Amino acid sequence: MSDKKKKHPDKKPKLHPRNKHRERYDFKILIGSCPELKQFVVENKYGDESIDFFNAAAVKMLNKALLIHYYGLKDWDIPEGYLCPPIPGRADYIHHMADHLRISNFGRLPDGERITCLDIGVGANCVYPIIGVHEYGWSFIGSDIDPVAIDAANKIIEENPHLKEKVECRLQPKSSDIFYGVLLKTERVDLTICNPPFHASQAESRAGTLRKLSNLKKEKVTKAELNFGGKEGELWTDGGEKRFIRRMIKESKKFGKACCWFSTLVSKQSTLKEIYTLLDELEVEEYKTIPMGQGNKTSRIVAWTFLNNEEEKSWVQERWIKAKK
Repeated sequence: MSDKKKKHPDKKPKLHPRNKHRERYDFKILIGSCPELKQFVVENKYGDESIDFFNAAAVKMLNKALLIHYYGLKDWDIPEGYLCPPIPGRADYIHHMADHLRISNFGRLPDGERITCLDIGVGANCVYPIIGVHEYGWSFIGSDIDPVAIDAANKIIEENPHLKEKVECRLQPKSSDIFYGVLLKTERVDLTICNPPFHASQAESRAGTLRKLSNLKKEKVTKAELNFGGKEGELWTDGGEKRFIRRMIKESKKFGKACCWFSTLVSKQSTLKEIYTLLDELEVEEYKTIPMGQGNKTSRIVAWTFLNNEEEKSWVQERWIKAKK
């Protein structure tokens, strides 16, 4: 251990102002909410309490503690090998989209169960619905092509009663479809969110993990041990994020009047040009890019709508304002 404390910034300025994770983790508080975390907390070389972020079990337990302490869960678990996502980044997506909907809602944050959000690829962790329900009271539909992930998400919902009336998980029966097979013909949703598979293959995913671990450890790493888990469909898919997002945008046109705002995370800056070209070709009414950042990582959300100004005003009036009275 070093006898010199490392100075840390009081805040993580790149995170959204309403994000509960802008300050450094207080492990005493987290252990108070989730005593199981205690066994993984150690003193790092700077004399600070921390966990080994290369240890998958420690990362999973930290996530559990964060979800219990900040988002009102009684319990949370995921099957071995499934994606254990970083909570601060997931929370940022939800907060940024709440701000985006606020623009349509005359400057007021739309909250309550009248706001329905479709989470494309909800995963076994069910994290986006957990955060969205707690922070804004939204209702969620979570879709996934993996029945094991759906079962795991449903177990989380079952074990946390406040989620039962707000979150419904649906199996996507056809992996090539996004909205077909999930949304009913007469169904409308106010928002869609998606964290698409980033890589084009398992080999590419493994190479990316090795680069990330080597950079973090400042030494060459040859064994790709995923401290955050992840399987096909979570980390990689044929054609990577570019093909997945293109498919989602094309299919969204068929559901253009059934959703107020579609959105997706876009990890690669190089993907944006092709996305913008496709959105222009499909003659969307409006699209917007929202920058996001966490530490040294940068990302962005692309949101688009097929509703014109009058249709959007009518949507807000009928679904968000009248429904609240």
